Amino acid sequence: MDFQLTDEQTLLRDTTRELLSRSYDPESRNKVIGTDLGWSREVWSQLADTGILGLGFDPEEAGQIEIMVVLAEAGRRLAPEPILHAALAPGALIAELGTDAQKEQLDDVAAGQRLLAFAHLEPGRRTPAAGLDTKAVAQGDSWTVSGRKNPVLAGDCADTLVVSAALPDGGTGLFLVDAASVTRHPYRTFDGQRGAQIDLDAAPAEPLGEAADASRAVRDAVIRVQAGLCAEAVGAMEEALRLTTDYLKTRKQFGVTLNKFQALTQRAADMYVSLELAHSMSLYASMSIADGNLDPVIASRAKLQIGRSGRHIAQESIQLHGGIGVTAEYPVAHYAARLTAIEHTLGTSGDHLHNLIDHIGDYDLARL
Repeated sequence: MDFQLTDEQTLLRDTTRELLSRSYDPESRNKVIGTDLGWSREVWSQLADTGILGLGFDPEEAGQIEIMVVLAEAGRRLAPEPILHAALAPGALIAELGTDAQKEQLDDVAAGQRLLAFAHLEPGRRTPAAGLDTKAVAQGDSWTVSGRKNPVLAGDCADTLVVSAALPDGGTGLFLVDAASVTRHPYRTFDGQRGAQIDLDAAPAEPLGEAADASRAVRDAVIRVQAGLCAEAVGAMEEALRLTTDYLKTRKQFGVTLNKFQALTQRAADMYVSLELAHSMSLYASMSIADGNLDPVIASRAKLQIGRSGRHIAQESIQLHGGIGVTAEYPVAHYAARLTAIEHTLGTSGDHLHNLIDHIGDYDLARL
């Protein structure tokens, strides 16, 4: 099995890295996330011009590996643009299930002119559940959707919502809803991202494709988002480790740099081990999706390891930096915040551990 990136994937990685490195340093990022929007329209346009916002819409041109490459670079720079949540994830659903007319909207998404959001999670549910309180009602040839969705990442700025709702005859349907027809309660998450609570009160809705059970498509969409978050977390971990090792090489104590203390170098080495474990599991999850195997067990394996590695690297990077590691002006605390948020999105490490425990019976007992 070839684990190396192709020349095209390497070029995409380098182009994305150059674009985001040029756009963001710790100071400029802090200014951008402090604005009402929380990200840069200018950077969004540059991402669109590069073709990043349309990745995965046509599987013949790009897939999960390309998405992994891009999101890892977004994590490396802590780019606040909602690449995954406002474009790639909901766009993939429209590309998979939508009618020809609905798929035409993807041209605007790829061009950065239309923002999407996947409104699936509901209040009080730690993980995506099969049963939904949000209901879809047919009125002749038209549909309405009523319920509450929260959190909806990028829901504060989305033009079109992809909403999951329980169908009258059972199953889960997906609907396109104009964001102007809902009530939004926007908020800022503790890691600088943006989201919203979406209240739908008989909001006019258009079935995504046919008004049929889309439970499998919803499950697959969640798996793709989890893999994307894993890739972003790996990029953030790589940069947090780099900042920490550079700090150990320059900060002096008792007349010598900190990397001369064996206990500290051993802790940095342990961080590197956690990073490699996370990188391997992220690649495993993305390659499985690229091969057409969207397995929730694989997703849970990856999310569990990424959560554990992210927590370890985040905590150690702050500890090894000392007091400066928790200041708003220095980037390490921001990486820790983002890694913590990713660990709690679509199930914590504990949630995914329980999911894996529930599947132990699927495997034969190994006897020595």
